[in-house]
Amino acid sequence: MPIADFSLKGRTAVVTGASRGIGESIARALAENGADLVIAARKQESLEGVAAAIRKDFGVKCVPTACHTGDPNAIAALFAKVKAEFGRCDVLVNNAATNPYFGPAIAMELPAFDKTFEVNVRGYFVAAQCAARMMVEQGKGSIINVASIAGLSPGAMQVVYSMTKAAVINMTKGFAKELGSSNVRVNAICPGVVETKFASVLINTPEIYDQFIKQIPLGRHAQPSEMAGLAVYLASDASSYTTGAAFVADGGMTA
Repeated sequence: MPIADFSLKGRTAVVTGASRGIGESIARALAENGADLVIAARKQESLEGVAAAIRKDFGVKCVPTACHTGDPNAIAALFAKVKAEFGRCDVLVNNAATNPYFGPAIAMELPAFDKTFEVNVRGYFVAAQCAARMMVEQGKGSIINVASIAGLSPGAMQVVYSMTKAAVINMTKGFAKELGSSNVRVNAICPGVVETKFASVLINTPEIYDQFIKQIPLGRHAQPSEMAGLAVYLASDASSYTTGAAFVADGGMTA
């Protein structure tokens, strides 16, 4: 066995929010290292092309499955399908998130508040529950929660989104403590500014973007693929003694 074993051959990974951006990049990286996949997002049609490309490029199984992670019943159905298709779940990447409101906290309406927590916190929690039950039964597994540096220090005009990402980091640590004795590891990735549709408001608004760039020692924002290496590490046996950690990938912004 190599000193650092990044192989995921024979393992099944579930990636939510996988139709584009960070989720798609992570799914492709896991597949490149041998994992079979179930990829999820709200719309089935948005997943079909991603799944076809993954199967063609890497020769692994990839099952696209529509799932709205704001709906606990949809999450349960997703993992029932994982069980039926593969019989196991070795890796969960909780990535599907929402940010329906960007602006002053005092002007945010409660429906947007509720939606943000339903997807970003409750959705992560329910998916982690479903995956962890299978992993405990197997005696091994890795849960990776995609959080944000906003969970470490609130972003301007993003108070509630930042609250949810702080909850994800704390959830990660709590699950890690509870599941460690079952050899199930739980870690988080905290991206900085990444070029995705999700972050388009930040990147495409010069007066906001210029302020961010001044705070980043590397002097640029990230591409989604630059988050994928951490996910492969955390999914694989290379990180066998790593749990309860929140890894920052932000170009030095929070240094």
